Amino acid sequence: MALGRNRRRERGVDYWPGFVDALSTLLLAIMFLLTVFVLAQFILSREITGKDEVLNRLNSQIAELTQLLALEKGGKQDLEDMLAQLQSSLSSSETERSRLQQLLANGVGSADQASVRIGQLSTELDAERQVSARAMSQIELLNQQIAALRAQIAAIEGALQASEAKDDASQAKIADLGRRLNVALAQRVQELNRYRSDFFGRLREILSDRENIRIVGDRFVFQSEVLFPVGGADLDDAGRTEMGKLAQALLELAREIPSEINWVLRVDGHTDASPLSGTGRYRDNWELSSARATSVVKFLIERGVPANRLVAAGFGEYQPIAEGDTPEILSQNRRIELKLTER
Repeated sequence: MALGRNRRRERGVDYWPGFVDALSTLLLAIMFLLTVFVLAQFILSREITGKDEVLNRLNSQIAELTQLLALEKGGKQDLEDMLAQLQSSLSSSETERSRLQQLLANGVGSADQASVRIGQLSTELDAERQVSARAMSQIELLNQQIAALRAQIAAIEGALQASEAKDDASQAKIADLGRRLNVALAQRVQELNRYRSDFFGRLREILSDRENIRIVGDRFVFQSEVLFPVGGADLDDAGRTEMGKLAQALLELAREIPSEINWVLRVDGHTDASPLSGTGRYRDNWELSSARATSVVKFLIERGVPANRLVAAGFGEYQPIAEGDTPEILSQNRRIELKLTER
């Protein structure tokens, strides 16, 4: 009866390691999302910093052009005032010349003096006309420069508006990229979980008749005695049979998993805490656990499983699933674990 109870306890399902692995997978997914978010924020900050520099440079140019435009407007106003004065003076001179010509025609005063005065006024009038023409020319040039400055300011303002619109579009694009990455990651996790469930369901059907093979969470656990001789890392006949079933299930599953899911089967070797004898092939439990995991991986490759889908790892005695030194506990800790995961 005691033996029956012990066997029932050994066959019981221990959900705690599976919960821990599920939590670890969730934490890895969260860390990946945080990494993507931080990277997106870094890229966005770099882009915004560059745009701020461009905006500051454009604003500085606008300020300089505005100041220059104000100066040009002031110069134009001065020229217009001078032109008004010249035109007033020209009008007075023309009035005076007309008056003198009228007096000359009427015979009033000395004709010679009148002629001299008329000549002086004509000379002054011609000079004022030349000055007025130059002033008009300068005013026209200033008008052209002011129009060019206004066009340049309008172009810079247009560039500023386009830059701000591009900045808004970039932020919206980054936010949309983050949302799509989150959705894609969630879909890939769900899809991998579905194939993992299918994989373990098939293995459960194939290997359900073996007492020394257990399913713990998302891992298949083989007791080392099922696969290897004591202290050895070469698969025995029974181990090759069991691993052959595993290889067949893997090949069937590999044909169904989409190529964009970068899945791998991790093979973990574990030993108990008992030290190895110094006369054996392996110096310590690290070497033995690694050699056993590698032996399983090489056998699966021989059966056609792609090498890039397999990972071997040795943990020695440092990842026990039970604490104690009884023969039953030591046997539980000597194991090979299989876990379907994503690279």
